[in-house]
Amino acid sequence: MLSGYRAMWLLVMFDLPVTQKAERKEAAEFRNYLLDLGFEMAQFSVYMRFFTSAKQIETCCQRICAALPKGGKVNIMQFTDKQYEKIISFYGQVRQPEKSSPDQFELF
Repeated sequence: MLSGYRAMWLLVMFDLPVTQKAERKEAAEFRNYLLDLGFEMAQFSVYMRFFTSAKQIETCCQRICAALPKGGKVNIMQFTDKQYEKIISFYGQVRQPEKSSPDQFELF
């Protein structure tokens, strides 16, 4: 099993301009690019993905930087799986169950 201190999450948060048609298209392309990279939407304009190594994160960050839209603000944050376990989530006023790491990365 992977160590919770070595496995990492990458969080991409962005606020992109969408007042003009070209800006909306560019924002949609960026969101779709993140989905193509394997990210999942945590909230609107907040996407996250699980990684098993720092090298994978470095490579992914380079790809994201190469695809950044011209305008707007993009933040990329990385944190350990142990820190991810401490996230407290609510849907309305109902607390959601604790999150767990994806099972597909377990090695046999």
